[in-house]
Amino acid sequence: MASLQTVRVALLIAFSVFLTLILGFGLPSVLNVFTRCCGFPEASVTECVVLLYALFVLYVAVPRLPRGTVKVEGRAVLITGCDTGFGLALAKHFHKLGFAVFAGCLFKDGEGARELENLHSEKLKVVQLDVCSEEQVSQAVEFVTANLEEPEKGLWAVVNNAGISTFGEVEFTTMDTYKQVSEVNLWGTIRVTKAFLPLIRRAKGRVVNIASMYGRMGNALRSPYCISKYGVEAFSDCLRYETKVWGVKVSVVEPGNFIVATGILTRDIVTTTAEKLWKEAPPGVQEDYGKAHFEQYMALMRSYCNSGQREIEPVLDDITDAIMSKQPYTRYFHRAITNPQRPEARSGEKQHYMARPVWLLMWLMS
Repeated sequence: MASLQTVRVALLIAFSVFLTLILGFGLPSVLNVFTRCCGFPEASVTECVVLLYALFVLYVAVPRLPRGTVKVEGRAVLITGCDTGFGLALAKHFHKLGFAVFAGCLFKDGEGARELENLHSEKLKVVQLDVCSEEQVSQAVEFVTANLEEPEKGLWAVVNNAGISTFGEVEFTTMDTYKQVSEVNLWGTIRVTKAFLPLIRRAKGRVVNIASMYGRMGNALRSPYCISKYGVEAFSDCLRYETKVWGVKVSVVEPGNFIVATGILTRDIVTTTAEKLWKEAPPGVQEDYGKAHFEQYMALMRSYCNSGQREIEPVLDDITDAIMSKQPYTRYFHRAITNPQRPEARSGEKQHYMARPVWLLMWLMS
């Protein structure tokens, strides 16, 4: 059986040849037919191709158009999952921008919470918040309401960042694992959003949900995570339709591969998870798949531990835009694969059509 890398190389070569043939033979004919239908004299194929290429370069190179920014003064944001990764960085980032920040931490005595409290700022408050706990979410609402500068104006934004990840083939993954991942990533997002939505409506504010590129594409070994993030996408779209009349804007941020930057997957985690997967698998599954097959996939997961972008600034920029822009995008994802310092994003329907081809190329080239 061909290795996964061999399949990727073959598909990438086939795609390149196909694209070359289309551009070399099909595009000139289409351009000439188009010009004749429009009543223009038959144009030079070279000129048409150059024009299209120039438009493409402009589309890629031009930064986001100015859409205005909201005033920071008097506005507050709640961020979940501030113990590590994106959440910890977001709490510090928005505090630096001048927002009043409520940093929800799973472990209020943990390292991340202590780092935030050591800033000794009245505008940054750490909140004990397990998004799986109805009680803690309710207590967080009471705490935030009591500590808002002007409660009658509501809470400007909620960033649902808290999340967990795991891996494993379907037959090796227990139902408890599926439930656990969705309890945090999906139901936690819904639970927190529902609880804080009255405050958000009062402010005509923002809901920003952190999904993933796996929220719109599947992958082997990642079904629990994909399912939960697909759900976040659907919930966000439904919520957007409902809250539009209230002036509330809902955005979805879909980070790509930031494994190295966030440390969400390490070789130790892979080893521990692999032992658990094999131990809990039914004897029949172990026999049918075989240890060699299992170890091959675990080696693949270990190879991912050193992959991805090393800087999280592109994601911080997207979330900042979603919260501060007067006209935030519906979705944010990264097209700039080779240049992570240019996190251009596009929104709306254009993303729906472009996302899958771009992610296919990302997968082939990874």
